[in-house]
Amino acid sequence: MNRENIIARIAGPAASIGRAAWNACANPAGVPDPHPFTRYEFFEAVEESGSATALTGWRPCHLTIARGDNINGLMPLYLKDHSQGEYVFDWGWADAFERAGGNYYPKLQASVPFTPVTGPRLLVSREAAEDAESVRNALLAAGASAVSQLGASSLHITFLTQTEWRAAAALGFLQRNDQQFHWENHGYASFDQFLGELSSAKRKNLRKERASVFAEGVAFEWLTGRDITEAHWDRFFAFYMNTGSRKWGRPYLTRDFFSRVGQSMGEQIVLILAKRSGRTIAGALNFSGEGVLFGRNWGCSEFVPFLHFETCYYQAIEFAIARRLRRVEAGAQGEHKLLRGYMPVPTYSAHYIAHSGLRRAIADYLCREREAVAENIEALAEHGPFKKT
Repeated sequence: MNRENIIARIAGPAASIGRAAWNACANPAGVPDPHPFTRYEFFEAVEESGSATALTGWRPCHLTIARGDNINGLMPLYLKDHSQGEYVFDWGWADAFERAGGNYYPKLQASVPFTPVTGPRLLVSREAAEDAESVRNALLAAGASAVSQLGASSLHITFLTQTEWRAAAALGFLQRNDQQFHWENHGYASFDQFLGELSSAKRKNLRKERASVFAEGVAFEWLTGRDITEAHWDRFFAFYMNTGSRKWGRPYLTRDFFSRVGQSMGEQIVLILAKRSGRTIAGALNFSGEGVLFGRNWGCSEFVPFLHFETCYYQAIEFAIARRLRRVEAGAQGEHKLLRGYMPVPTYSAHYIAHSGLRRAIADYLCREREAVAENIEALAEHGPFKKT
């Protein structure tokens, strides 16, 4: 990449970049079914709704690489004073550094707020496609420089692609792995055909769980696009607040966020609602894109055994089969997903640590952690629910 007239800039919130320039990098090929969590519309909604702002500890400072007036590269970036809403846990690092007299916060976080979904974090426009590797390297270098410029301790790029992960490692970033559980659609024509791939015991268990939910009189509705009304969002937000308050203490997303994404990217939203006796009692929010269904948030107002599994996992599989989607990603963590057909896969993060002593300590820890994660994924896969061939 010719570095003449190349400008790296911390642009502030997504609105300061604008929809056209942002999406030219997020979706350079202009495909009609883009990754939902690289789109300008998602970042605009999470920021303008008050969910990810300086007041909540997520100060937007998105990084751009431009040649002249054209933005060629973009890294979604936030300056943070805590480690909440990230799903790649570094609280131990922060505690150790601060006990040693350092200041771990603020730190820089290149991620999608509150969204543990793998996707591009080093976005490159179509005009720079032939020079994509150089643009990505320029973003990485500029991100590392921004650490000192903004008085941060570090830069953390989470849930990036494996290609980006390797590029970051080549520039000195530390590599980290974790795991998630994804369901793969092997061309199934029906849920029963999928069940036929499972061992007898696991197949019986899934059928028993599903039968238990339907025996309680629960029925399900799939909504997308303009079929999702503000009344639906009102009900779902109540579920989200009820469940989130019990699990996390303070849910991250505001009510306005759901209205905004519903209006701006409703065609990529799948809202699964559970009803009983005429009342909506639970819901699961999913996004779709690139042939994948991404499970994001869930909540309920009544307890029904196995309702969570049915609403979030089995209904998602049913939807993916019906719409011929290739995969369901059901969110972070949860080994209970394994027995329900969701298999372990690695996730990737890259970390630039400015302090040499802290960097050495973390590097040593991550070397052991990567080995443990790889071994765990292999062991879990051996105990998957599918028939042994």
